[in-house]
Amino acid sequence: MRLNFQQALDWYHTDLLLLGQAAHQTRLALHPEPMVTYVIDRNINYTNVCLSGCRFCAFYQAVDSNGSYVLTHEELGRKIRETIELGGTQILMQGGMHPRLSFDYYVDLLRWIKGHFAIHIHGFSPPEILHMAQISGLSLEKVIATLKEAGLDSIPGGGAEILSERVRQAISPKKGSAADWLKVMETAHGLGLRTTATMMFGHIETLEERLEHLFALRDLQDRTGGFTAFIPWTFQPGNTDLDLLEVKGVAYLRMLALSRLVLDNFPNIQASWVTQGPKVAQVALFFGANDLGSTMIEENVVAATGVSHRLSLTEMRRLIETTGYQPCQRDTFYNKVEPSCRN
Repeated sequence: MRLNFQQALDWYHTDLLLLGQAAHQTRLALHPEPMVTYVIDRNINYTNVCLSGCRFCAFYQAVDSNGSYVLTHEELGRKIRETIELGGTQILMQGGMHPRLSFDYYVDLLRWIKGHFAIHIHGFSPPEILHMAQISGLSLEKVIATLKEAGLDSIPGGGAEILSERVRQAISPKKGSAADWLKVMETAHGLGLRTTATMMFGHIETLEERLEHLFALRDLQDRTGGFTAFIPWTFQPGNTDLDLLEVKGVAYLRMLALSRLVLDNFPNIQASWVTQGPKVAQVALFFGANDLGSTMIEENVVAATGVSHRLSLTEMRRLIETTGYQPCQRDTFYNKVEPSCRN
């Protein structure tokens, strides 16, 4: 039976192991095969310049600061070439809201990548796309359609944070509203682009606002079916403007399990080893998660907070195997690319 808001609240406060067991049973109903998937990719930040100034971000730089950059095509090509050589099937390409890059820059960037490399581009979060619409004067539909024509293959769920106006006004007022984020995703789905969804929790939000976020995603998925996966991850306070304590493993697992129960129309839930570390990520595979995310050949945003978990491909597969599951490499759309996993 589909959970309503009050039932979700009640489940959150139930015994941790009972909650985890319920989430795991839901995961097994959706994915009965004894497999856990992962993707080989690289997070490429084409720029770290951003005018948003989000209070939770330790990565961004002002446009004229000494540490600011925009990758050249040569630098970008080297990163993509290395990714392909390591068996990567996609790049996750995100940056900031750069005040001096035109919309043509993004279109040309996509065309250049597709003209030189056979790789899936999972790129440009909703705030970046909203920024492109603003600087170009084009509609969201026209911007996304143009990006798709130029080579964009799917859109990551970044910039969602918490889909609550109170929270967004307090921590990221320049980044667009919750309604704006949802509108980008609904428009993308209507144009045939699949996307992921995320939630960054453990800062100033309430439990009710976390649930507001989950139910907004579930409602949109009911309408479009365009989300491939949900990735909840915890706020990392290091080097940010928010002086808060870090959310630890138990609280993370509780929220992960609740997400699996509420998001009954999401096919995949991803564990966040990047923020919680490999051991908690292993436990997450019994709290509703069926995917261990990316090997992350490169990751810069979380690393800027001082958190630096790293996994090689060998370590990723070993982590999965020691939980009793078979590791299976997938692509962006959760198609298994390993022959032994396709049976």
